[in-house]
Amino acid sequence: MSQDREAVRDRPIVVEDLCYAYGGKVVHDRLSFSVEPGRIVGLLGKNGVGKTTLIKLLMGFLAPVSGTCRVLGEASHALSAPTKRRIGLVFEGHLAYEFLTIEETERFLAPWYPRWRKAVFRDFMDRLGLPPGHRIGDMSEGQRSQVVLAAVLAQDPDLLILDDYTMGLDAGYRRLFLDHLVHHARAGSKTVFVTSHVVQDMERLVDDVILLRRGGSPYLGPLNEFMGSFRRFRLMAPDADLRAGGLLHNVEREADGTWSIYAFHPADVVGTTLQNAGIDPARLSEVPLSLEDAFVGYTGSY
Repeated sequence: MSQDREAVRDRPIVVEDLCYAYGGKVVHDRLSFSVEPGRIVGLLGKNGVGKTTLIKLLMGFLAPVSGTCRVLGEASHALSAPTKRRIGLVFEGHLAYEFLTIEETERFLAPWYPRWRKAVFRDFMDRLGLPPGHRIGDMSEGQRSQVVLAAVLAQDPDLLILDDYTMGLDAGYRRLFLDHLVHHARAGSKTVFVTSHVVQDMERLVDDVILLRRGGSPYLGPLNEFMGSFRRFRLMAPDADLRAGGLLHNVEREADGTWSIYAFHPADVVGTTLQNAGIDPARLSEVPLSLEDAFVGYTGSY
């Protein structure tokens, strides 16, 4: 094995030729990617493309049909107890021990994690404005989420995996958590692997993106490269009939009859492509786009 290949295999997450299917439905087909240490990676995709399934595969809760998943140097289906203690995991829904109080939650969790950071947990809990004896089951969904997120950061994990942390959090607390998350990652060269339905959060949070889409290859790479190369154009040609293909990544008909065109190419290349298809590009214009716009354009609006 080459030195470069060995270096890749030592990364916090390595997925090679992963295939997974259930009930006759293929969820992942030869998916390959790796995550560099110290990076914040956003896994984005519409509902049903396999984001949570991928996290379950990484944690060994599901077994791939073929291919491999390695997490912190170990096969995902055989993670040792010491390695599991280095992973902070939050699943969508924020499972918490509702019969425990805030104080009891810390007392129960702390002994399992040698690097438990008491100050981090208590700082988050102080912001709740609730006494230590307050029972988790008597909290709102957003408050329970705050307890879970505080607990996972207090574990001081080397790899933090978050499957939609936003459940029930208001905008202010979500921003506070993201600030703490970035500090956690940057201060200790930690690795974060995160999914979210709030794409706007990802734009200010992640270094790299993995964009999953149905029936197509995923995009894997730095966020700034994606945003610098993926473009949206508007074409005022209501009588034209555009179809995605070739150099055009995606085309969508808007309600006003215009077309939105998405491509990894500049305006002159897109214009030539249209002209070669017999479509006048004279009324083609580039439109600024946010990450949310780019996400919809890359994966399709429906």
